[in-house]
Amino acid sequence: CTHYLFIVVVAVNSTLLTINSGDYIFYTDWAWTSFVVFSIANTLMTVVGAVYYITFTGVPGTGAYYGLIMQVYTWVAKVAWFALGYPADFIVHPMWIPSCMLLDLAYWATKKNKHSLIFFGGVLVGMSMPLFNMVQLMLIADPLETAFKYPRPTLPPYMTPIEPQVGKFYNSPVALGAGAGAVLACTFAALGCKMNTW
Repeated sequence: CTHYLFIVVVAVNSTLLTINSGDYIFYTDWAWTSFVVFSIANTLMTVVGAVYYITFTGVPGTGAYYGLIMQVYTWVAKVAWFALGYPADFIVHPMWIPSCMLLDLAYWATKKNKHSLIFFGGVLVGMSMPLFNMVQLMLIADPLETAFKYPRPTLPPYMTPIEPQVGKFYNSPVALGAGAGAVLACTFAALGCKMNTW
């Protein structure tokens, strides 16, 4: 039962992560910079849990199953936000499943080689998640415009929407998120494997 409990905990945390990081992205002019943090955080939640589950069962495909669980929990979070009065096209829900499928593919293609799963799978997830997340961001309404239309009465001063300083931060959040994710995801994958030896 322990691994099922672990999956539930991670899925709930992925939901909270979606809400908190999304909140920060939409209500500041740091959208591009915080997107990198958003990508790395999502990569962490994806890789650690999926690798743990894959190596626990030893069956390629369980990573995608784990991603499906995370996706369902994230959809629940989106519905909750929608119920609170936010417009549906304002709420971003990360795409977990495709990256988890890449993990499964790396594990299957290397004949269940744990080290290949760590290196190849980690790099694939780290580089793919920012891309999938950016596609999600492109499909929603303009964040600043939405923030002005739907102000939150309890919004702290440091999160008050202001006009962005264009070009002040990174030019390509996808490239930066993918680069950082590709490096860090290998460490995350190793942690997921290590959890099975505790």
